[in-house]
Amino acid sequence: MAEIRVEKLHKAFGEFIAVRESDFTVADGEFFVMLGPSGCGKTTTLRMIAGLELPTSGRILLGGEDVTFNRAAARDIAFVFQLFALYPHMNVRQNIGFPLKCEGMPRAEIRARVEETARFLRIDHLLSQPTSRLAGGDRQRVALGRAIVRRPKAFLMDEPLGTLDTEFRDLMVRELRELHMRIAATTVYVTHDQLEAMSMA
Repeated sequence: MAEIRVEKLHKAFGEFIAVRESDFTVADGEFFVMLGPSGCGKTTTLRMIAGLELPTSGRILLGGEDVTFNRAAARDIAFVFQLFALYPHMNVRQNIGFPLKCEGMPRAEIRARVEETARFLRIDHLLSQPTSRLAGGDRQRVALGRAIVRRPKAFLMDEPLGTLDTEFRDLMVRELRELHMRIAATTVYVTHDQLEAMSMA
């Protein structure tokens, strides 16, 4: 895992300034929450760290390396979205293993890593299930599994619990906290929910 450093990060869309001279450091292994209302620049900042959006000016350093203009694929960062973005035609095993398959990892290693990740998230009994049949909490675990299985340098989470009902959200807040304590992954978490931010960070 790695430290994330953001220096004077600025993003303008024409006349509109989405992010203004932002400076912060997320220490190696830290869980860092960005809290604010819709439209304040949280997601834009996250997308710039991920490499999905290029800044107008400023720098982004990952583990001391300047990655400001690197493509997303070259940053070794996993992104978990609010909408789970699972592949409906694949089962749980195939969804979790998909990033490793794209990397050309051998089949036996993919199988072992997927099973280890599924056990870790307590969804190993669901590996053969189609994702379309899963409850919201389980679908979110599959989305997390697909991020974790890669063992990236950092995790970026954009309102990952936003679509869940209150009961599931409370459960997933606890589970995400536990998960972070177990893997000590550098994590940047975006939310507009003050209670969620306080619980997580």
